[in-house]
Amino acid sequence: MNNKNSSVLAGLIGAGIQASRTPALHEHEGDAQGIRYIYRLLDLDALKLDSNALPDLVRAAEVGGFTGLNITFPCKQAVIPLLDELSDEARSIGAVNTVVFRDGKRIGYNTDCLGFGEGFRRGLSDVARGKVVQMGAGGAGAAVAQALLAEGVQQLAIFEVDPTKAQELVSNLNAHFGANRAVVGTDLAATVAVADGLVNTTPVGMAKLPGMPLPAELLHPKLWVAEIIYFPLETELLKTARQMGCRTLDGSNMAVFQAVKAFELFSGSPANAERMQTHFHQMNT
Repeated sequence: MNNKNSSVLAGLIGAGIQASRTPALHEHEGDAQGIRYIYRLLDLDALKLDSNALPDLVRAAEVGGFTGLNITFPCKQAVIPLLDELSDEARSIGAVNTVVFRDGKRIGYNTDCLGFGEGFRRGLSDVARGKVVQMGAGGAGAAVAQALLAEGVQQLAIFEVDPTKAQELVSNLNAHFGANRAVVGTDLAATVAVADGLVNTTPVGMAKLPGMPLPAELLHPKLWVAEIIYFPLETELLKTARQMGCRTLDGSNMAVFQAVKAFELFSGSPANAERMQTHFHQMNT
């Protein structure tokens, strides 16, 4: 790890991020370690901008002395052409959620994959992994799909409103994990009916985008259901699945463990994951 920074100025670029717990998570851990840690929200919605403003925002953060940036929806893939280097993981996933400004370079990382994988091992370590359905193929979806296949899912069916995006992700996953480990989903009802698990990586279910990413009647008790949304922690999908008797995994672990790794990249100091988990849950009670 690089030398420990005595002060960190970080930010989060995304749309509709006013409810994000990330700034408090980072600043609280910085305080606990005696690091002067400031974390700012660069909310496209609040600034009345769209993702076309991304180059200017990244440049402004870089010249403004930021240590680095977290990147969230809808910018995790759009940021890649603006970077000088990518970590192996970010390159294989094709999405970036953490940018570090170091030695005049912009270096992109992906801590979402690690974050989801850690949560999955902690919450669903013993579940069946034969066939799994994933809703969404965006930046977060690409990271989650990689984590699922790395955790032993035999076949991942990816459903996405943009078929080109789904096909690109499937091709990328199969290049890394082997032929037919991932497929583009076609018949949602039939696929969910025989699936072991379901993962939502779309924004549907967030406080600002309520609802479910698929019809409730497709759920069945043998399904385990995972979310990456953490605001609210209990989405309509998770609530419905729990009422049906499904095993569920909320978005808290991914939120915390991606932040743990990002904190280490920004500060050069190991984060206390348990302390960050405790703080996260205190904020959400």
